[in-house]
Amino acid sequence: MLTPLRAVPAPAADSPTLPHNLDAEAALLGAMMIDNRLAEDVQLKLRPEHFFEPVHGEIYAAILKLVDRAMLATPVTLRPMFADHPALAELGGPAYLAQLTEQSAALIAAKDFAAQIYDLALLRELVRVGREMVVSASDTSQDVNPHDQIQQAELALYKVAEEGEVSNSVKSFAQSATLAVQMAERAKQSGGHLSGITTGLNALNTKIGGLHRSDLIILAGRPAMGKTALATNIAFSAAERLMKDRADQIDKTSGAGVAFFSLEMSADQLATRILAEQARISSEDLRMGKINQAQFRDLVRASAALQDLPLYIDDTPGLTIAAMRSRARRLKRQKGVGLIVVDYLQLLQGSSRQSNENRVNEISEITRGLKTLAKELNVPVIALSQLSRAVEQREDKRPQLADLRESGTIEQDADIVLFVYRDEYYHAQKKPEDGTEKFEKWMERGIAIRGRAEVIVAKQRHGSTGIVDLHFEAVHTRFSDLADDAHLPERDYE
Repeated sequence: MLTPLRAVPAPAADSPTLPHNLDAEAALLGAMMIDNRLAEDVQLKLRPEHFFEPVHGEIYAAILKLVDRAMLATPVTLRPMFADHPALAELGGPAYLAQLTEQSAALIAAKDFAAQIYDLALLRELVRVGREMVVSASDTSQDVNPHDQIQQAELALYKVAEEGEVSNSVKSFAQSATLAVQMAERAKQSGGHLSGITTGLNALNTKIGGLHRSDLIILAGRPAMGKTALATNIAFSAAERLMKDRADQIDKTSGAGVAFFSLEMSADQLATRILAEQARISSEDLRMGKINQAQFRDLVRASAALQDLPLYIDDTPGLTIAAMRSRARRLKRQKGVGLIVVDYLQLLQGSSRQSNENRVNEISEITRGLKTLAKELNVPVIALSQLSRAVEQREDKRPQLADLRESGTIEQDADIVLFVYRDEYYHAQKKPEDGTEKFEKWMERGIAIRGRAEVIVAKQRHGSTGIVDLHFEAVHTRFSDLADDAHLPERDYE
């Protein structure tokens, strides 16, 4: 056995000892000096600050430094680096380095020692976060905002939970290539068009390949175009697919649990839309109670069938981007959500005072925050966005990237930009004089475009842009694939 190590300053009698294992630390260091190849395995996760004994952390850092220089790390080569080290002198000086290598049996369990050292470091960090939370909560000065403290505490706990996940951020080409092949295989098995999370619309899946993890998707449109309806349809389809695949015990699902941040509508309004769509009842009739007994039974059946739907709605008003990210992390950790929807981007608030003074800077902070969240949680994020009124001033009302409201960073940060456009909405405003030839052509075109909608893919990092034709039922606020591609009469009635 090693001689007793110098004790870290003893805690007060009424304070508990922090979790640690000095013997495991000493055994690991000794094993690494005997076999330097161990450094390749443990350094991916274990850092010098994870050691409870500071001297051990310094010895560990010195070993890694020599190994990185392709030099042998032994008690002999480390000796000059610790010749005048005051803390090591208390343990016996450089001779302590040789003493560490006396337990050659530690080679067998070196990785287990490293894992325990890391776990104990996490527990100490958790104790530290807890103490800081107690100190912060005890501060009752006027400048303290309890909600900000809660957000900071959640962020600190999330960092502890995610600590050490280095393998997720740095991948070899072989690992990356394997993921690419798996994505291609998934698309092939789905019929050649779906490699991400399903949107529930075959035509849109074919165009964009589904919703890809870590992507920020902007879904924009003018009022009454149906952007909230499309986002709700996509969220429901992804959650429903996951629910059904779980019931059928299918592992490789194209569905996902969904976190829906509804800053515009309340949770019950959003649920009403979904239930109305599934029960094939007008959402307006449902809200006003204009349904018969048979329709009510359909509504109850739809509600019962969706009890296990993994769709989580947060309708907290006035969320800051920091608060939303904190809630999203919690839902990812607790519920395992794989898709986030934000309705809508302009209702989020920036976190800093400076951003609040400049709306463009605030929107920039929000879009960067959403993109960072998508990468951090490795999930697609759909953010709805308003368009400027410039659309209404043009002859062709189809939106363009320049119409994205308030900030060019929306286009810059987005991986995919989708616009929802319904010609039927504007067509009604162009009615010619009744009984004329133009009126007949206007009527003919009105019949042809009834219930038709376009999703314009204006930007896509993964593929081409273009237009996806869909069918829209205004009564049920529901999008679906177009049954046919009938030719549309020209707009020569104008």
